[in-house]
Amino acid sequence: MKLDFQTDGGIGTRAALGVIVLETDETLEHEFRRMMAGPGIAVYHSRIAMVPEVRPDTLARMEQDLPASARLLPPALRFDAIGFGCTSASTVIGSDRVARAINSVCAGAQVTDPLAAIIAACRALEARRLGFVTPYVAEVSAAMRGKLEDAGFEVAAFGSFEEGNDRVVARITEAALGAAIETVAARHPCDAVVVSCTNLRSLGVIAKAEAAIGVPVISSNQALAWNMLRLAGVTDPQPEFGRLFARA
Repeated sequence: MKLDFQTDGGIGTRAALGVIVLETDETLEHEFRRMMAGPGIAVYHSRIAMVPEVRPDTLARMEQDLPASARLLPPALRFDAIGFGCTSASTVIGSDRVARAINSVCAGAQVTDPLAAIIAACRALEARRLGFVTPYVAEVSAAMRGKLEDAGFEVAAFGSFEEGNDRVVARITEAALGAAIETVAARHPCDAVVVSCTNLRSLGVIAKAEAAIGVPVISSNQALAWNMLRLAGVTDPQPEFGRLFARA
């Protein structure tokens, strides 16, 4: 017996979003599920190969793999926005080249990455003087700091865990991260504190840290999710995820 059926617009009636996640990332998907849980918002993940050691050469290598990872996103969908979930690789490769690689497969989709999203978030919050917290080895941290300065921001205070292994980064405790944010914010006055790296467990720290230091905290995953949603036209305030998410 052949059964009758009807069709509708699918899950993503408000927004269809794609995100390319590092093979080694253990945090982004968990945090994205919380920030993108609204009705009609569909998020689809793909993975990209990455070794645990975060160095400029291992990060640059991902550029050639981005089209293949984008190709594994559902081909029937027209994506409103696609994010590349690696702050340090976006810094090394460059946001324009990341977008070009993804658009070679997903033509017409708006593309962002954590670096581009952090810059957009700082501008939305009118933050110019930044505290900057990273887990990276010195060479990678310096590259991202340079990108922020090139975009017109001043890095007023800086601190890093100086950990090159992504598996270890994913296990840095929320308490340690919260303490690091407060330490960096206390060094020099700043308009916001940026916490870089999609594998750091930042989302649960943001509201408490903002209350402690009195300025916004912008994390890689938070900024990327906010930027993707705003690019897709979803502007619902979610202040529980920090002052950034109170902004349209």
